[in-house]
Amino acid sequence: MTPLPGEKTLPNVLPHTTATQVPLRRLQRTMDARHLIMIALGGVIGSGLFLSSGYTISQAGPLGAIIAYLIGAAVVYLVMACLGELAIAYPVSGAFHIYAARSIGPATGFTTAWLYWLCWVVALGSEFTAAGILMQRWFPGVAVWVWCLVFAAVLFVLNAISARVFGEAEFWFSLVKVVAIVVLIVLGAAAVFGFTPLSAEHPPALLFSNFETPGGLFPNGFSGVLITSLAVFYAFSGSELIGVAAGETKDPAKNIPKALRSTVLRLVVLFVGAIAVVAAILPYDQAGVTSSPFVDVFQYVGVPFAPDIMNFVIITALLSAGNSGLFSCARMLFSLAEEGHAPKALTRLTKRGVPIVALSVSILIGMVSLLTSVIAAGTVYLVLVSIAGFAVVAVWMSIVASLYFHRRKFVREGGRVADLAYRTPLYPVLPIVAFALLLVSVIAIAFDPNQVAALYFGLPFVGACYLYFWWRHGRKGRATASDHESESLGV
Repeated sequence: MTPLPGEKTLPNVLPHTTATQVPLRRLQRTMDARHLIMIALGGVIGSGLFLSSGYTISQAGPLGAIIAYLIGAAVVYLVMACLGELAIAYPVSGAFHIYAARSIGPATGFTTAWLYWLCWVVALGSEFTAAGILMQRWFPGVAVWVWCLVFAAVLFVLNAISARVFGEAEFWFSLVKVVAIVVLIVLGAAAVFGFTPLSAEHPPALLFSNFETPGGLFPNGFSGVLITSLAVFYAFSGSELIGVAAGETKDPAKNIPKALRSTVLRLVVLFVGAIAVVAAILPYDQAGVTSSPFVDVFQYVGVPFAPDIMNFVIITALLSAGNSGLFSCARMLFSLAEEGHAPKALTRLTKRGVPIVALSVSILIGMVSLLTSVIAAGTVYLVLVSIAGFAVVAVWMSIVASLYFHRRKFVREGGRVADLAYRTPLYPVLPIVAFALLLVSVIAIAFDPNQVAALYFGLPFVGACYLYFWWRHGRKGRATASDHESESLGV
């Protein structure tokens, strides 16, 4: 496939084996490591942290919530360690299903792609709606649907101009959220030890008095921690967006590992630090009951206009997540189409390398999901949300399984592990442990009445994807046009 004018053809950085060679792509590589980091943070840090963290503390207790987030961070590290090696081996856009298709089988790749696409399409509608509701604090006379259309148009334009513009916008969107969390951690930690220069009341030092509850360190037992851990896995979803953006990243062998390490470190500091501060300041049975726990902490330390500041931050967080989600949807459809598993029209690119048809289809379907949340909330939308929730863990399982089989195939075909630009540590133990932990979390969903719908609808959706693929392409799939083209180019 011919590169666009001014675009260099980037060869694979790994030894030439069929386990490492992938079709050439035309998307332009314009994003740096800092863009990747903020894209991942933008997908992860959302309303779940700003609004729902109080619920997490009330369920698991102050110490239990911190432990649950540490467990979640550990699982994220395991998945990211696997993602690093794969993203460099397959530096293409929308790469999750490429990993699975090449390493496990084309039907698994097909299923992974549609799961992840549906996950973000459903999220788009909910992000727009939530942001529109929050805007009514300042503009009560403007209907929510108007804001939904405005936000959808803004994010579409940011994505349609170029990948560089998208990455730059996501950098600044995410920076707002990160600054808010850092301010909370610094001012909140000072308040825990009795230092509140902004407050007129100057409350005394709390230290860790709120960690000891009437029910002990774990007021709902350790089972509360385990149940919360499942929700925390979903809270960390979005970190895998680095893999989606791999095809539009400069020097993948250098920037992807750098972005992965930095992302995991930042997530641990930001999430665990914020939860620790909130848990120390707010009594566990009152955290986030009537408002965002971030608002409660900011008011406690004396930050002026705390509700308005947090309203702005949360709206920014929602738009940031929507921005990353729309980018992901478009790249996943583009990649599916190049594999021959979606209409060929979805491969159409602008002069700046943006998959404009895939982008347009994704934003339209996202708006349709928004409509179903209004007119069919208890039926169609419930099914979509349940599958989307299941998709996060399913895609992570696909990533770690793909790494396990990819490395085996790479070595079997003569590749040397020492030549890898990035090596997943402790192979094969790390991917096996990661897969086992994720599998346990899926099984545990069956025992949580609030999440069991994810299995009711998620598993049949996976089965339907496999059956459709086998009916349409046969159990072994078929060689795609891109595969034949790469062979003719000598790749």
